[in-house]
Amino acid sequence: MEDQANKGERIAKIIARAGLASRRESEKLILDGKVKVNGKTISSPALNLSSDDVVEVDGKLLSPPEKTRIWMYHKPVGLISTSKDEKNRPTIFDKLPNEMPRVLSIGRLDLNSEGLLLLTNDGELKRRLELPSTGWLRSYRVRVKGILNENMLEPLRQGISVDGTQFKPMQVSFDRQTGANAWLSIGLREGKNREIRKALSLLGLSVNRLIRISFGDFELGKLKKGEIEEVRSSRVKNLFKKEVDNREMKENQKGNFGRKGTKNKDKVSITRNISKNRRFNH
Repeated sequence: MEDQANKGERIAKIIARAGLASRRESEKLILDGKVKVNGKTISSPALNLSSDDVVEVDGKLLSPPEKTRIWMYHKPVGLISTSKDEKNRPTIFDKLPNEMPRVLSIGRLDLNSEGLLLLTNDGELKRRLELPSTGWLRSYRVRVKGILNENMLEPLRQGISVDGTQFKPMQVSFDRQTGANAWLSIGLREGKNREIRKALSLLGLSVNRLIRISFGDFELGKLKKGEIEEVRSSRVKNLFKKEVDNREMKENQKGNFGRKGTKNKDKVSITRNISKNRRFNH
């Protein structure tokens, strides 16, 4: 473990890449004294390792990281997205095929929400794709109870604060009124807890159906409720390349305030995704 401040990778990142836990969960395992390096218990995640170091987690040798894999899952209503629940409610992990490796969810959908949920065996990828700085658009179809018009939605487009939490501007469009209910298309680039429900509640609108139809370039498409589909390995490789290119582009654009057309691009993306999922209009 020589010169660990300057060489190798952080141990929490290594554990996460092995699919054992997320980066944050890996750091907690270390702080709880459950991780050993070369036979010695470590107490700090601020440790870089080389390929020669031997890592144990909870008394078991850490396996080399597998190739990164991603799955698309159509989460139904009635399941939570965490692996454990203090109320013992059913989780998505209870419903996955037995042959699935250990996976982590990229972001979450609450108990009463449905639609696209990405899963991965790579905890580091999970962390990266959950960051708002990734800039990935999450698109939703939302049904609310109430009579509304476009003007009512303007606060969402400007960004609002709910109970001291500031929500960034959303891409919102009013699709149609169906009796006492209305359908909306909503796109956002961050995933704060129950963000859409809380924001609409502030406007006096109660959400009675919420469907995520896309996450970045991944779309729910024709995936049926409860179905899971693995993403092709070539697409996963392209995803990594795209992430690197995006980071380099952002670095080059620092200080450049002349970018235009972002809102229109988002709007087109939402419209394209919605058109493929009109079957949810009921």
